[in-house]
Amino acid sequence: MLYGRNDELARLTSLIDGARDHRRSGVLVLRGEAGIGKSALLAQAAGRVPRVLRATGIEAESGIAFAGLNQMLWPVRDRLDALPPAQAGALRAALGETSAGQGRFSTGLAVLTLLADLAEDGPVLAVVDDAHWLDTATGEALLFAARRLAAEGVVMLFAARDEAFTGTGLPELRLGRLDRHDAERLLAARDLPPLVRARVLREAAGNPLALQEFAATGERPPEGTPLPVADRVLGSFQAQIARLPEKARLMLLIAAAEGRGYMPSLLSAAATFGTGLADLGAAECARLVEVTGHSIAFRHPLIRAAAYQGATAARRVEVHRALAESADDLDCRARHRAAAALAPDEAVATELQETAERARCRAGHATAAALYRQAADLTPGREERAARLAAAASLTLGAGRLDEAEDLAVHAEKLTACPAARARLARVHAAVEYERGDPRTAARMIVDRAADAPADERAAMLRTGAMYGWTSGELPAVLRASELLPGDRTLRGLALLADGDHAGGLPLLAEQITAARDGTGDRLRAAQLALLTGADAAALELAAAEAAHCRRHGLVGELPTILQVQAQTLIAVGRHADAEAAVAEAIALARDTGRPHREGRLGAVLARVAAVEGDEARLHELTVSAPPGPADGALALLDLGLGRYDDALRRLEEIAHGPHRHGNVLYAADQVEAAVRSGEPALADTAFSRFRAWAEAGEQPWALAVALHCEALLNDSEEPYLQAIRLHEQSSRPFERARTELLYGEYLRRARRRSDARVPLRSAASIFGRLHATPWLERARAELRATGESGTSAPASPDLLDRLTPQELQVVRLAAAGTSSREIAAQLFLSPRTVEYHLYKAYPKLGISSRKELSHLTLEPA
Repeated sequence: MLYGRNDELARLTSLIDGARDHRRSGVLVLRGEAGIGKSALLAQAAGRVPRVLRATGIEAESGIAFAGLNQMLWPVRDRLDALPPAQAGALRAALGETSAGQGRFSTGLAVLTLLADLAEDGPVLAVVDDAHWLDTATGEALLFAARRLAAEGVVMLFAARDEAFTGTGLPELRLGRLDRHDAERLLAARDLPPLVRARVLREAAGNPLALQEFAATGERPPEGTPLPVADRVLGSFQAQIARLPEKARLMLLIAAAEGRGYMPSLLSAAATFGTGLADLGAAECARLVEVTGHSIAFRHPLIRAAAYQGATAARRVEVHRALAESADDLDCRARHRAAAALAPDEAVATELQETAERARCRAGHATAAALYRQAADLTPGREERAARLAAAASLTLGAGRLDEAEDLAVHAEKLTACPAARARLARVHAAVEYERGDPRTAARMIVDRAADAPADERAAMLRTGAMYGWTSGELPAVLRASELLPGDRTLRGLALLADGDHAGGLPLLAEQITAARDGTGDRLRAAQLALLTGADAAALELAAAEAAHCRRHGLVGELPTILQVQAQTLIAVGRHADAEAAVAEAIALARDTGRPHREGRLGAVLARVAAVEGDEARLHELTVSAPPGPADGALALLDLGLGRYDDALRRLEEIAHGPHRHGNVLYAADQVEAAVRSGEPALADTAFSRFRAWAEAGEQPWALAVALHCEALLNDSEEPYLQAIRLHEQSSRPFERARTELLYGEYLRRARRRSDARVPLRSAASIFGRLHATPWLERARAELRATGESGTSAPASPDLLDRLTPQELQVVRLAAAGTSSREIAAQLFLSPRTVEYHLYKAYPKLGISSRKELSHLTLEPA
């Protein structure tokens, strides 16, 4: 019977009923101090569901990768064969059946799919108690799955204390203490004298465990010690343990130090002290532990803490040494040897490093980082300690913990004078600065230190630094990287572009793009190069291939970068809804992989969409924390669309003379229009010359067309417009085409050729309408009215895709291509049931009722 928890029970019941009756999934974190009743609520929930998977965080196992996942999934490991092969492999590695792991978050996707498969037979409850002690690898996998639950019929419940397992992004329910009435009801069954009852109520302060323990034992702290309730309960347990026979206390200490409750290891260690299972009898009778089969469990984690903390340091060391000798697992042996070490010991540090590498191979990067850090603490030599701290820093960075990674790198730097080692640490510092939103500092840092890097690492550092420098406007870093690696054609191409030599630079970059399309180059870097050179078809092809590779191999941490490139290119080719979906996924994955700092940068990708649509409020929201170059360019485009030509020209002039002038040459074409419309054509000459040189060197039809419409605008002549429109028909950028047609229509209307003007103006209005480019659409309609055409205010028919959410759009596109729900789920990191749910929601929006009808719809933009 639980007292004072009616609201909490109702919340849990609602989640379980939703899973059972409506296949709704739900997640909840129960949070509160020790003894507040979290475990009791979990037990109540577990009693209402036939299939329950359980795991309990164990402090001693917090450094063992996937220890918690082993607890939860071991009973259902026979279901792994039904998973997609890559996911099955990830879980087998996590469960220790194989040594090679997949990508860091493949395990989380596998957990999600497995839970969804189990729920096909009825609701599933996954319960995690003491989540604050979960090993990091398990926590990451379970949180990855929990954030993606939707319509599987799965409920996940976590119980954690206040100080840990925070920042999960999951809904939480905080448990408060019992009020006086409920506390008295809990004590009602105990025959306590009134004075004792009053004291218990006062000192327990509404904590259920304290109420029970103080009432049962009569223990009380000395007067005048205002300790926290948990400490008072801990003191009560220590007093109970102190009254046990010496051998019983020793057995409790061994069990507490062993931590896992694994009886063979515990008894083997106990034998070295002349104790055994029979000596636990007194502790069992006192209800401090429960012994079942081959395991032992403390009734409450505070009892384990009391048993361990109540022993002397010397006795704890003896016990850990005995446990290390009796361990039948290399990781456990290393853990106990480390706990017994009283001074730096290279042999122990080496064992910890080997344990760290085993964790890393199983994709337990955060666990591996902690083990490397512990190994460093036990390393006698300065250089060796620095090397282990550097490894910890790199792994910590990969786990998304930027501050901790930087602290480790700083500590390592103080221990080493080796130039190569300090160069490797510079990579960590640079990556931290980049993730925090300072790519200019990152570019300088990594390029400056690359000269000291080992030869096999130098090229990668310089290429990374150059790309940081290019995208942030830190052009000296680009030039310096090219000088340090003169044979690299990518760096040479970027350096030439930075110097304004488009004819020399663009062909070099085109070589790298071609090589990647032929399968012999770096796809991610080539996609980035294709984006900056305006090679839209290549950028889309390479980004799609790289994204598919990342999805197939579970490389979740790398996806946000390639999705950003994909989204930017999709915006350029007018597929705004698809770009919104890519950015939404990238932001969600960035959060999952510990890189929330990227959210502002990723969101800023959509600033151009807001500018095109004339959504000023959204644009300002997206550019608050955006890099200055792209933000200013989008704001200038908004001004241009709204007819604020002077403001647009001012912004574009600042870009043209600032560090971002080479980042997006398209701004130069906008500058030409802003200058002409502001009555300052002289300010357009340099911008036009620069853009035309870039367009001619790159030979992209859309860029050549824009250069021609700039020429026509400057010279007020017709022929360049006609040539531009012919080129636009071969290209992929509808917004630029519509702008050319609008300008040509305005030219024809001014020449009093009203009938001729209507043709390009109607086409422009149609494209602007499809792109929701409201300011530009209004201008096209105004021009049409000026030609004498009426009825131009009828809205364009809505695009079917505009009715879908970003997630629905991704699912519908894949389903229309014939991809199965299970394959879609694997690609989008969802469960198959959630895929079906999104399709079910999308069908009525599309006016259909089944998957087979998707093939009859037009799902590509006109």
